[in-house]
Amino acid sequence: VQLQASGGGLVQPGGSLRLACAASGITLDYYNIGWFRQAPGKEREGVSCISYGSSTYYSDSVKGRFTISRDNAKSTVYLQMNSLKPEDTVVYYCVTGCYNNANTIYQRSNGYWGQGTQVTVSS
Repeated sequence: VQLQASGGGLVQPGGSLRLACAASGITLDYYNIGWFRQAPGKEREGVSCISYGSSTYYSDSVKGRFTISRDNAKSTVYLQMNSLKPEDTVVYYCVTGCYNNANTIYQRSNGYWGQGTQVTVSS
């Protein structure tokens, strides 16, 4: 299984980026896919999750600014990030096996974790 994240980069505050997670080795249709982020020295934070049925969930920190979507035909999940803030600066990872519980996004212990893409929000 491979999860390849792309689309990160440098953007000014208030700007937008779209991340993509290309999956191979799995049939994406059957999986919940999520985005997590982790800053150095901090715990991983679940940012967003889309179920195999396309239900969507967001952390409070990104709700209203980020939108997750999926294209099963392309085996790709997207994260549209708008109104970016400096505190969004971090490495973003896509994962399988995410779920939402009490407005917090988690990953199941048997989920896959892909390589990350760096997002930097700075003027």
